[in-house]
Amino acid sequence: MLNSNKLLSALEAMLFAAGDPVDPAKLAEVLDIDVENVIKMLGHLQAEYDERNGGLCLIRVDGKYQLCTREEYGEQVRGLLEIKKNSPLSQAAFEVLAIVAYNKTVTRSFIEQIRGVDCSGPVSSLVQKGLIEEKGRLDLPGRPLVYGTTDRFLRCFSLNSLEDLPDLPDEENNDDGQTSLFEKEEKDNSLINEAAEGNTEEGE
Repeated sequence: MLNSNKLLSALEAMLFAAGDPVDPAKLAEVLDIDVENVIKMLGHLQAEYDERNGGLCLIRVDGKYQLCTREEYGEQVRGLLEIKKNSPLSQAAFEVLAIVAYNKTVTRSFIEQIRGVDCSGPVSSLVQKGLIEEKGRLDLPGRPLVYGTTDRFLRCFSLNSLEDLPDLPDEENNDDGQTSLFEKEEKDNSLINEAAEGNTEEGE
């Protein structure tokens, strides 16, 4: 059993990693402690953030808890996100984008099962760039978010629909030197971002 300081740190880490509001019952399940104790510790953590008056705060949303940036720093946060939005796609982002496109709609956990690593960063980046978006939630425990591609994605890759995606390359194709749509686009990352920005301006 972790001591109280370690439990507070664990709660903070989980809330940071989750991004979305988290039910105290889920936190209690992971920590193997009572929900009442979790709620008390969340209140203590919330008071610590308020006392420090830093850039982060802990809020309660419909009985769930979420780490957020403080409203007074919204302009700076939006500025950073805009810069990040216009940055080139990483290899990880291309891989995530391919998984989403070829599977139509997927959860983040599904993506992570395929890639074997945490994908919260690439998923967030693709959402910010407008290439994927939330499509709803599954009727499963935890109500996981489902992601799919956007019209902007289709414009950037010159597709009429997802049905126009090329077939996934098999091992034989790879041996012949053939590449998929995403592998080709990866060779010229800047063109993707220029296309995305241009299409956004046309749509506004």
